[in-house]
Amino acid sequence: MKKTILDVDTGIDDALGIMLAIRSGELDVLGITTVNGNVSLETATNNTCKILELIDAAPSISVYPGAPRPLMRGSLFEHRVHGQDGLGGALAEMRPADRVDRSLFGPDFIIEQVRRFPGEVTLIATAPLTNVALALAKYPPLVHELKEIVVMGGAVQTYGNITPVAEYNMHVDPEAAKLVFQAGFPRLLMVGLDVTRTALLTREHIDAMGTSAIADYVRASTADYMKRYCERNGVQACAMHDPLAVGAAIWPELVRSARHYVDVETKSELCDGQTVCDFQNRLQREPNVDVCLEADSDEFISRFIDVLRG
Repeated sequence: MKKTILDVDTGIDDALGIMLAIRSGELDVLGITTVNGNVSLETATNNTCKILELIDAAPSISVYPGAPRPLMRGSLFEHRVHGQDGLGGALAEMRPADRVDRSLFGPDFIIEQVRRFPGEVTLIATAPLTNVALALAKYPPLVHELKEIVVMGGAVQTYGNITPVAEYNMHVDPEAAKLVFQAGFPRLLMVGLDVTRTALLTREHIDAMGTSAIADYVRASTADYMKRYCERNGVQACAMHDPLAVGAAIWPELVRSARHYVDVETKSELCDGQTVCDFQNRLQREPNVDVCLEADSDEFISRFIDVLRG
């Protein structure tokens, strides 16, 4: 199995990604790092523990809190989309077992595992890239010792979801994203809105999961999420942003990517967090990102349902 670290800011779609990663049986999840993003670091950490308890994850999977704020900016929570608790009100009464390991700062856990398993670890980052940037700053060899990094974020041929041009994770900490994109990772796969907006979960899909605690949770957590998506996009569904990034790590055959130079805007009044992809090589710079441009979304949704249905 692929040795994996999940870096999350656990809101609704991060939770679905965590469930997919662990229940698929395809990934050896070494641990989960949390970061400020959709919700506060404390809430993201608690939500991660809740999801691990819901799916009865192995006790060996611990949670390592990371950065409590972006590198240079204030927090920008997404309570309107994810609810005040980040999970759409689902699991509000759960008091999960404490899986939090505070002996290691999140970025230090990433460094420790990559040094322990050089060339073997896949990092799946479905949150602002603050933890990754901090790990890079402390341990630059991470660039070459990490097997690959899969990033949910960005938009290169479509509009943003937090500003007209920027995707949320990139916009929240564009300085961190810029550092990560320019670091020189041999394999950085960007799973952005160009493909995640094609992977839509509907009520019919949830019904196909059958009757279980997991299906009930998915139904409850995504109810308002779907309403918000319908208000903006006119479709009764929700985009599977973070789960598709996890899916791309598990089943790379489900996405098609092309290698291009991508940079992140950090100094604009209107465009901070925009991922600028040089499709025509106008900047004459070495390609640095494998940009996902197509996904077999129907097959992904089918596999996702099968995994959660068990």
